[in-house]
Amino acid sequence: MSTVLLLIHVMIAVALVGVVLLQRSEGGALGIGGGGGGGFMTGRSAGNALTKTTAVLAAGFFVTSLALSILAARQQPAPSILPSGGGLAPLQIPGAPAPASPQAPPAPAAPQVPQSQ
Repeated sequence: MSTVLLLIHVMIAVALVGVVLLQRSEGGALGIGGGGGGGFMTGRSAGNALTKTTAVLAAGFFVTSLALSILAARQQPAPSILPSGGGLAPLQIPGAPAPASPQAPPAPAAPQVPQSQ
């Protein structure tokens, strides 16, 4: 059931992206779109059809999203990969020696002053 619903959800999402991209730009904020003639989807009726199609696909997208989330909540939760203590185990590299304690850095050498002759 969830696989079929997920497939429908993906198809609605792809169709919604396509319908939104077909719509004519209103603002033309970037200097592109916003008009010009010659489009095959021009006119008032095409705009109304695209608007209604967008609304129907958006409603379908929300319904399938809610249905998928409800189905996921009802299913058995996946087993945790974390240890039962709740924290992460420290990283251990097999075959590596234990880290040595840090040593103090060597003292800086005194500057040498050139002798005058």
